[in-house]
Formats: sequence, C-alpha cells, structure tokens
Amino acid sequence: MKTISICLLMLFVSACSSSTLIKASDPDARIYVNDEFIGVGEATYSDKKVAFSNNSVRLQKPGCEPVHYSFRRNEDPEAGAIVGGILVVVPLLWVTEYKNEHNYEYDCTSIDRNESDS
Repeated sequence: MKTISICLLMLFVSACSSSTLIKASDPDARIYVNDEFIGVGEATYSDKKVAFSNNSVRLQKPGCEPVHYSFRRNEDPEAGAIVGGILVVVPLLWVTEYKNEHNYEYDCTSIDRNESDS
C-alpha cells in the first residue's frame, strides 16, 4: 500500500508542470516572462506553479518601447490533477494548465531620445 501511495504521489507531482508557447508578432522581439529572458520571436515557457498563478510577459527590442502582457494558469482544466484531487487533495492545486499557445502583438514604438536623456 505504501509503495502504491508513493507511486501515485510521484505521478501527480510530475504532472504538475504546464507549458505554453509564447509567440511575438515581431520575430526579433525579445521575450521575458516574469523578468526572465526566455527567447526571441517565440519561446516555450514551463513551470510548476499552482492554479490561477499570474505571469507577466514583456516584449522588447533595442530602441523600442517594451510592451507588457500577462497570462494566468487558469486556461485549461488538467484531468490528471482533477482525478488526483479526488484521491489526494494536494493535486487540486494544479487543477488547471496554460493553453498551448499565446500570441502577442508587438509593434516597435521608438523611444524618444530626448526624453531618455533627461
């Protein structure tokens, strides 16, 4: 019984991860999630945060104003965590996932050099 419980717990914990592909409309835009650089143009973001966690996205290029977006981990239900939550309460913390892909618009708005010099 103890072995089965440990195996189930390991299965549920490993299923806690969720990933999403983040795409910028500008292929040269640098992508930051929660202030961490993850790629240029498009990148995969993955974490083990609990349901309803918020993430900030920043798109930017040299000489351009950054653009900010956000997404939450409440976009798709996670069947494994729901079933696991019925057996063991802890997986209910990961009852949702990110949707597979997030697409964000990014149009370069030049930084006014006169304002940045003041």
